[in-house]
Amino acid sequence: MEKGTYRYRTAHKKRQLFFVVLFILAIIAQLILRNFITAQIYKNLVTISAILTVLPMANLASPLVVAARIPEVPEKFHDACVPYEEKFPILYDLIITSNDLIMPVDAAVVHPTGVYLYCPNKNVDRRKAEKFLNEMLVGWKLDGNAKVMNEEKKFLRRLSELKTVTEEEDDGSAPHVLKLLKSLSM
Repeated sequence: MEKGTYRYRTAHKKRQLFFVVLFILAIIAQLILRNFITAQIYKNLVTISAILTVLPMANLASPLVVAARIPEVPEKFHDACVPYEEKFPILYDLIITSNDLIMPVDAAVVHPTGVYLYCPNKNVDRRKAEKFLNEMLVGWKLDGNAKVMNEEKKFLRRLSELKTVTEEEDDGSAPHVLKLLKSLSM
């Protein structure tokens, strides 16, 4: 399943959990194998390999811990957004991260007038998130006009106000913005 599609978060969590469990089983197998080895040098090697196996597992598990606290996009909200998919590109189920920001984005709309993101988490500092997104957009030589919204009704109202993108209005930046948003998402 590709980033930005509906239910991506759930599929990503399952895939990450599968790999974490695989690593845990490998670590347990190495520790059990250690008990059957008689030479001390080989016991030490197996122990070291088990310890080293923990590192990639931790790299997989840390995003999983973050993603586990984020609920999936409600089907009702997704159904409300589907009619607009013909008018402009919409990404779903993103978790945009920076050094000091974890922002669950249920939907992100890319339009010539700006990038509109719906983040249901009221604890996210909208100004900081918008500043980060605008800096990233400008860094990619795109218009830095990102708006983060915490209210579902406000976001859906904004969607209804946006006009269909015509060829004259299309500046060709949408694929680049979509690529940027996907790259910022875990």
